[in-house]
Amino acid sequence: MPSTYRLAVVGTGGIAHLHADELRKHVPGRIELVAAVDPDATRLEAFRDKFGVAGGYASIEELLADETLDLVDLCSPPVAHAPGAIAALQAGVGVVCEKPPALSLAEFDRIAAAAAASTADFAVISQHRFGSAAERVRNMMASGVLGRLAVAKCDTLWYRPEEYFAVEWRGRWETEGGGPTMGHGIHQIDTLLSIVGPWAEVVATAHRHRRTTNTEDVSHAIVTLESGASVVITNSLLSPREVSQIRLDFDTATVELDHLYGYGDDNWSVHPIESAADEVNQAWAGEPRGRGSGHGAQFQRIADALDGRSAPPVPIEDARRTLELLTAIYASAFTGKRVRAGDIDPTSPFYQRMDGSGAPWPDLK
Repeated sequence: MPSTYRLAVVGTGGIAHLHADELRKHVPGRIELVAAVDPDATRLEAFRDKFGVAGGYASIEELLADETLDLVDLCSPPVAHAPGAIAALQAGVGVVCEKPPALSLAEFDRIAAAAAASTADFAVISQHRFGSAAERVRNMMASGVLGRLAVAKCDTLWYRPEEYFAVEWRGRWETEGGGPTMGHGIHQIDTLLSIVGPWAEVVATAHRHRRTTNTEDVSHAIVTLESGASVVITNSLLSPREVSQIRLDFDTATVELDHLYGYGDDNWSVHPIESAADEVNQAWAGEPRGRGSGHGAQFQRIADALDGRSAPPVPIEDARRTLELLTAIYASAFTGKRVRAGDIDPTSPFYQRMDGSGAPWPDLK
């Protein structure tokens, strides 16, 4: 029989409520939410009351000293991800971490080192990887029915008003890590890379057009993949008609995803060339089907991995590749140079901070 795994949520804001709902809906009896952490006692008690959580703590250190756990789920602001992950891993407790997993490559590599020295694993929430349609596209690519990828685009066009940034930690490099490139577009970019494979180089721009932040509110990037295909990426928090889009132009078909914060099969479409229509449409009509993207889908995979005593989905290598591309977008935007995979090493200022030696505009927060 599968085991029941004990999980504690760290941070009880909006994303923690979403995680708790998804755990209750998708993995009841497999992952049990037993404790929560938040230094805000009022918010903590409201969360515990809503979800029937037994344990409540003001810090992760108190949690780890008092509870026997299989997992901690880091839903805290980004500035707390690396310290929380390292503390849990050093205690032998597995970590599930919301995005972004760290504020910099330097922080992420410290997490990776802690995971390598631990008996536990580190996984990043990358929920859009796990929808059935994305898996079907990966299978079709592997079968060769789509041919080679030539051109792609990946857009996160969202809208966040000025009051969104009134929260103290938002819009600051040292606490949020970046603007829409880091905190919002990361979802689509990670999904894209999970489908099309590793990136090779990037040329980018970033801008602060409207919001009272220290970080950007828009970025644009042209990415060349290791396969040779080219991808255009836009991340925005200034777009009133919000949409998240991926378009993949292969030799035999265009595959498109159009959604906002999560997708089902109906959010995807395929448009084959006439000579390949029968073969492409037959493959597109196949399995898997019926599984939307979402945290629940990833939590199911995490429970399966724990049952099989294997590493959880989204290995550290994949998570770092995505974070490295985000770092490279900032580095290219702020230096005006082309950045290749592997260029940002510990000698680079962008290894320590996403803004490197500083953004080309004055701080407003």
